[in-house]
Amino acid sequence: MRNIAVQRLYTQRLAGEKFASTEAALTALGAVQAQEYPGAKWALGLRVAGVTDADIAQAFDAGHILRTHSLRPTWHFVTPADLRWIMRLTAPRVQKLNAYYYRQLGLDAALFARCNDVIARALAGGHFLTRKELGARLAEAGIAASGLRLTSIMMNAELALLVCSGPLRGKQHTYALVDERVPAGRTLEGAEALAELARRYFTGHGPATLRDFSWWSGLTLADAQAGVAMLSAQLDQAEIDGQTYWFLARAIPEPDAMPVAHLLPLFDEYFVGYASFGKAISAGQAVAQGYSLDAPVVLAGEIVGRWRRTLKQRAVALHITLQRPVSADERAAIEAAAERYGAFLGLPAQLSIG
Repeated sequence: MRNIAVQRLYTQRLAGEKFASTEAALTALGAVQAQEYPGAKWALGLRVAGVTDADIAQAFDAGHILRTHSLRPTWHFVTPADLRWIMRLTAPRVQKLNAYYYRQLGLDAALFARCNDVIARALAGGHFLTRKELGARLAEAGIAASGLRLTSIMMNAELALLVCSGPLRGKQHTYALVDERVPAGRTLEGAEALAELARRYFTGHGPATLRDFSWWSGLTLADAQAGVAMLSAQLDQAEIDGQTYWFLARAIPEPDAMPVAHLLPLFDEYFVGYASFGKAISAGQAVAQGYSLDAPVVLAGEIVGRWRRTLKQRAVALHITLQRPVSADERAAIEAAAERYGAFLGLPAQLSIG
């Protein structure tokens, strides 16, 4: 098997053939981490042929892409067709992880039921409200709801499949009722759902370990083992440094004659999709020590620097700080990556490299 970092570039469609649509990308990957909305849109833009920031924003506002706490618990993009079965599979584990914080905030089943009733009545009839607006409705009903308490109330409503993302209102996210926003879709339960999520993960993220799948999904290691056991005939495996990696065998082209660079979002699946994300890069790179506030610049699986953006009225300014010297060809690849990002936003890219 080729270098893990390179293999994952192709599995995740950062290299090679792109997905034909955002729906195809989300379906293949299972979910895409999305707590930082602009970066999550770019994560899809890197993997889908010809799609723009405006295209993804339009799909999100139309409800073709949903954003909810479906895994770990962290915000993720999912398709409407996958929302219900993924949440039914993962929500019990997330609720168990949240239980301590609920108790600390004075939240119990009876109070959650009251909250959900208020939220359901406020959103009924196709209304889309912000978290702050829903907090005000809860306060009117005599329920203290602000700060972490409101965050927990809304997360519980998501995990109960009461609410999901609505369209943006300006720059503010809104909530919608799942039963009004999401058409009835595929029904998967129990072992079938577990096997499907495992299949999506390993075919969309592999090579990866059981621990990686457990981390990404938020499920237990025992669940991860059970999921892979049901897929043993579909997946290949390889022993690397004493660990078993699972993946879907596929033909990987020979490396491009010219280097290819990627300006990845800070929370891209290429890194946060794995418990051992240091394996995603060449040995000795800084990412193994944790993230900085800047997003990574990647060349053939190696982090060579960090990048930041500043949106201007008529351009996007990109500042790149390199961690090592780059060749003329590598610099040209970075410049091409910056141009791709500008094209995604529909703005000229003004690049500075230091």
